[in-house]
Amino acid sequence: MWQYEAHGVRVECTKGDITNQRDLDAIVNAANAELMSGGGVAGAIHAAAGPGLAEECEPLAPIKPGEAVITGGHDLPNRFVIHCLGPVYGQDQPEPELLTNCYRSALRLANQKDIRSIAFPAISTGAFGYPIAQAALVAADAVFEALPRMSSVELIRFVLFDDKALHIHEEIFAATFGG
Repeated sequence: MWQYEAHGVRVECTKGDITNQRDLDAIVNAANAELMSGGGVAGAIHAAAGPGLAEECEPLAPIKPGEAVITGGHDLPNRFVIHCLGPVYGQDQPEPELLTNCYRSALRLANQKDIRSIAFPAISTGAFGYPIAQAALVAADAVFEALPRMSSVELIRFVLFDDKALHIHEEIFAATFGG
């Protein structure tokens, strides 16, 4: 597991299941525009959270690429779920700016709700087709740039699905963060 600390915030990259981050206040859903269950991260989060999540999401939809909204965690071990709509690679332009906005929006919501710990997946890298290394670079830059403005957030964890994604994130985050 890769770790870095600055401005009172610890940033981590680890392999795991984002729905099983019991020690964190919030997890981020790589959502679709309608905030409903689907494949990948969204499907796993909705399945673990139960039907109350879909009910709470319904009046908040649709959202646009780069936007984020927050709900309760329902049956998840987390108090909150922050839903971000990442860009579809090759379709939603400009992809890097929209993906950066996902991370910025999620972290802004976390600060507003006094959330101390948050887990991100690799947003847009599944069905939305964003190349993992390019997405990791955007994520690392966005988080690094946001660290000085974190008022409540003390831990930002990237929870990656497999060894390849973890390795790519560890390399890119280490280069970006200088460690």
